[in-house]
Amino acid sequence: MNPEIITSSPFIQAIRILSLTSISFLIALLLTPIVVKILKKLSIRKQIRTSEEAPIFSKMHSKKEGTPTMGGIIIWGTVILIAVFFKIMDIFFDGIWTQFNFIDRAETYLPLAAMLIAAIVGLADDVMGVLKLGGTKSGGLNMRNKILLYTATALLGAWWFYSRLGWDTLFIPFWGFAPIGFWYVPLFIFIIVASAFSANETDGLDGLLGGISLFAFCSLTAVAFALGRFNLAAFSGVVIGALLAFLWFNIYPARFFMGDTGSMSLGITIGVIAMLTNTALLLPFFVFIFVIESLSVIIQLISKKIFKRKVFHSAPIHHHFEALGWHETTVTMRFWIVAAIFNIIGIIVFFLSRIF
Repeated sequence: MNPEIITSSPFIQAIRILSLTSISFLIALLLTPIVVKILKKLSIRKQIRTSEEAPIFSKMHSKKEGTPTMGGIIIWGTVILIAVFFKIMDIFFDGIWTQFNFIDRAETYLPLAAMLIAAIVGLADDVMGVLKLGGTKSGGLNMRNKILLYTATALLGAWWFYSRLGWDTLFIPFWGFAPIGFWYVPLFIFIIVASAFSANETDGLDGLLGGISLFAFCSLTAVAFALGRFNLAAFSGVVIGALLAFLWFNIYPARFFMGDTGSMSLGITIGVIAMLTNTALLLPFFVFIFVIESLSVIIQLISKKIFKRKVFHSAPIHHHFEALGWHETTVTMRFWIVAAIFNIIGIIVFFLSRIF
C-alpha cells in the first residue's frame, strides 16, 4: 500500500495525535518533580504585589507568597523537547520516527517559534519579578513594555504570514473567504497581542489559565484535524498533553505557578494557531474567558481614569468574584464550565459553517 495514503489516513492520524498527546503527558509528568525541585533550590518564588498597588488582591493572596513560579517551563519545555527529539530521530533513523515528527515549515514552524520566543520573554519577566527588578514595585516588566514585546512578536508573525506565505484572506463563518489585503497584517497583530495580553490577565488563580487553555487547544486541535492540518493538530496535541500534566500539580492548592513564561507562550501560541486555521473570528468562542478577563481590566482602568471610581472590587474579574466571597476553586470551576460551553458553541459554528 502507498505509504502516503497510510500517513494521510484520518484514522492513522488520530492514533498518531493521541500517541503524541500521551507521550507528552507522561514526559511532562516525569519532568515536573525535577523542575519544581530546581525552582525551589534556586528560590524562584512568587512575589505578591504590595497592598498599595492592589490592596484586595494582596489581602486575598498574601498566603501564596513564596510559592515556586515559572512552572510554565514544564509546558513549553516538554513541547520543544518532543519536537526536537522526534525531528532528530526522523533525520537519522527515518522509518516509524517519521510518523512522530510534526515539525513542518508550513504548519508548525511559526507556532513553535512564537511559543519559544514568548516563553523566553516571559522567563526574563519572571526572573525580574523574583529579583524585584523592572518597571513595577513588585518587579518585572510593566504592561506597556509587555505589549511592546507582544507587538514585536506579532509583527514577525504577520510578516511571515503575509509576505512569505501569501495569506491575505479572512474566513467569515457562513459567508466564506473574504480578501482583506494588507489589512491582514494589523488583524494578525491585534489577534496575537490580544491573546497574549488576555492570557496574562487570566493567570491569577490555581488552575484557571491552564484549564481555559486546555479547552482552547482541544478545540483548535479538532479544527486543525478537520482541515487536514495534521502536523498542526499533532503540535496542539502535544501542548494538550503537557497542559494535562501541568494541571495535575497546578489545581488548588497549586504546588507551583505558571508564571509569565507560561502565560505568554500559551496566549501567543493560541493566537498563532487561530490565524493558521483561519478561525480568528471563532477565537472569542474558544477563549471566551480571556475576552471577559481583558474587558474587565479595560473597563476598570477607564472607569478609574475618567470617573475616579471602580466598577469591580478588583480586576481582572476572577478577583472580583473572590472579593464577593466565592472560594478560589468555585471561581475556577465555574469559569471552566463557561469556557467549555463556549468552546462547544465555537466548534458547532465551525462545522456548520463548513456545511452551509
